[in-house]
Amino acid sequence: MIRNPDWWRGAVIYQVYPRSFYDSNGDGIGDLPGVTAKLDYIASLNVDGIWLSPFFTSPMKDFGYDVADYRNVDPIFGTLEDFDNLIAEAHKRGLKIMIDQVLSHSSDQHPWFVESRASRDNPKADWYVWADPKQDGTVPNNWLSVFGGPAWSWDSRRKQYYLHNFLTSQPDLNFHNPEVQDQVLSDVKFWLDRGVDGFRLDAINFCFHDGKLRDNPPSESVAEGSIGVRQENPYAYQFHKYDKTQPENLDFLKRLRALLDQYPGTTTVGEIGDDHSLQTMADYTSGGDKLHMAYSFDLLTEQHGADFFRKTVNTIEDKLTDGWPCWAIGNHDVTRIATRWEVTSDQQLKAYMAMLLTLRGSICIYQGEELGLTEAELAYEDLVDPYGINFWPEYKGRDGCRTPMVWHDQKAHGGFSDAQPWLPVYENHYSAAVALQNEDEHSVLEAYRTFLGWRQHQPALLKGDIEFLESPKNTLLYARSYEGETLFIALNLSNNPVTINLPQGSAQLAGTPDFVGGQWHGQELQLGAWGVDIARG
Repeated sequence: MIRNPDWWRGAVIYQVYPRSFYDSNGDGIGDLPGVTAKLDYIASLNVDGIWLSPFFTSPMKDFGYDVADYRNVDPIFGTLEDFDNLIAEAHKRGLKIMIDQVLSHSSDQHPWFVESRASRDNPKADWYVWADPKQDGTVPNNWLSVFGGPAWSWDSRRKQYYLHNFLTSQPDLNFHNPEVQDQVLSDVKFWLDRGVDGFRLDAINFCFHDGKLRDNPPSESVAEGSIGVRQENPYAYQFHKYDKTQPENLDFLKRLRALLDQYPGTTTVGEIGDDHSLQTMADYTSGGDKLHMAYSFDLLTEQHGADFFRKTVNTIEDKLTDGWPCWAIGNHDVTRIATRWEVTSDQQLKAYMAMLLTLRGSICIYQGEELGLTEAELAYEDLVDPYGINFWPEYKGRDGCRTPMVWHDQKAHGGFSDAQPWLPVYENHYSAAVALQNEDEHSVLEAYRTFLGWRQHQPALLKGDIEFLESPKNTLLYARSYEGETLFIALNLSNNPVTINLPQGSAQLAGTPDFVGGQWHGQELQLGAWGVDIARG
């Protein structure tokens, strides 16, 4: 019996990167039993569910985002039985389980690709994107890989190029082939039948390519933004009109939604990396017949500040109409928030947390954000991420946000593992260990716990509308309203005290977490540096 099939609206999902969460068997790599062992910790955060980054069979060239078997667990993470046990134990604690699905591409070691590349006339010859060279032997068009260089690699067996939007070892599936769509949906059904509650869909706008293989035009301006768009990366110099976000993708998303609708209470959240990501979010979540929700990289760049946040949220609200957003300010692909937004105090971290958790939509929190972890500084010889190795030293890759969780300040490797971890534990993270923050009622961890617990009982924050109101520079003031109840959220996103005029009739709200609150003088609210207050209308 599904008590609340729309549990995902306003839900908070905790992202676990299994390799770096907790190692249960002493091999230096986190695993599924390790996640199960820490479920009580996750439940203590007062989140609604867990998003598991990929744990499927993989050669790990891109650490699981290169799948070699969509229906099995890689031995380094455990077994299918371990996964089934994780789901059962999570559900006992009231936690949902969402898993990462990488649909647009597979590993080059997947049996499908092994067969596809063997000849031009085998049953899976058209399961991937193959193209003849130009007359001079060069690549079919100008498309580029997110990870640098052409998006085409030569295969001597077929004497053709194959498309890969990411690593050369991640060939793109040909979604123009109905058999591919049928197979992918069958693999999604496999996990639904095992009891998963939803899917985070990796690079979901990359599934289809332009069938005519037309060249992308140049980008009018090179501005950092979505996945791959960094100024040291040539990928940023194209407007990606033809290599992704094709109109055919909408029909496939409808097929995917129709499958999910057969399993009430399941949900999807799509990752959108696009030149027009906010419009794509709207297109992919509108109508109630495609994705349930989506997030973009707009709050995952170095851009920040009150004006930027207000503009981003308003733009999404204007475009989404009946769609539903999902917000994230950190994940496994971007520099940690404490470093990226130049955080200098715990109060600043708490202000960003309060903003994230009071926006309209659902929320993803990446492991370690609740500890206020900074980006780890790694030596070049410690890097394992091919993205960082390719673009070093201008871009150091994603390893700095993927270092192991620090559970205990007095244990080797931060209590993550008894063995040398796959990435080193960052020395500066020991002072933010879970064991230390558990003992400090004013810690960032306790602020997350108390705020998330309080938020669960605020319908206006879970489901309400949002409207921004006038407020001084470097501040945000917005109303969240639902069924006659209104909350006003006031945020000072600066180091200087400010005074904000609240709407007539607003009043102090009792029972908010300790770090929430300012000085009231009539309808004037005084907030200190990085101060937060929430009033009732």
